[in-house]
Amino acid sequence: MPSRSAVLLSATCLALAAGTTGLLVASDHQDTPEVELNAASDMTDVYVFPSPTAGRIVLVMNSRAFLSPAQSPSASFDRNLLYQFKIDNSGDAIEDKVIQVTFSGSGANQQVEVRGPIAPPVPGAMNNEVSGNSPAVSGTINTALGSSTGVQVFAGPRDDPFFIDLEQFFRIVPDRRPVTGALSQLPDVPSASAFRPAGQAANYVAGFNVLSIIIELPVADLTAGGQPKLGIWGTISR
Repeated sequence: MPSRSAVLLSATCLALAAGTTGLLVASDHQDTPEVELNAASDMTDVYVFPSPTAGRIVLVMNSRAFLSPAQSPSASFDRNLLYQFKIDNSGDAIEDKVIQVTFSGSGANQQVEVRGPIAPPVPGAMNNEVSGNSPAVSGTINTALGSSTGVQVFAGPRDDPFFIDLEQFFRIVPDRRPVTGALSQLPDVPSASAFRPAGQAANYVAGFNVLSIIIELPVADLTAGGQPKLGIWGTISR
């Protein structure tokens, strides 16, 4: 289980209002040496969108970038990490509720436990701890878990929805390119100043998967005091 002391590894956030969505657009794939050494801690994206079922909301956290199709069937989450969705429903940019996701075991039969939404045991990015509450949902990954009227969960590999022309990115910012492989052979100085047109861009992550945590639940479980706006972000911590 994750320890009581935690180090924030990655985060991204979105804001959702009733009927409309405002986004702080962000994505990270292997953006620091620490997450390159522990790929399971690499949060790539967080998404929030309305469910097709009225009155429900879907939260998605993706991690573990660049999983090949061969790696995906046996891929599992890091059982030593705490994955959290944090929800601000009062507009002060401090989480009022959290959804905590933890894992045990490994491989395709790994077990997942989801706690929340609950008040955060410890607010803020540091010193996170796992709640003593019983899990709202638990079971085996790669399986649809939970209730259609309560919390529903899926955890497992899914196609990476992000799009980036990584070769062109490294031509624009060559000091970020890798030290090995074909992309390391690009020039040491910038050889482009902008991305290629959409019709000419090549999606480097096409064909790769990520590990997704997908949670659907009633919007009313997250909102409070008639405030329709939500600030939602994710953390992965140790």
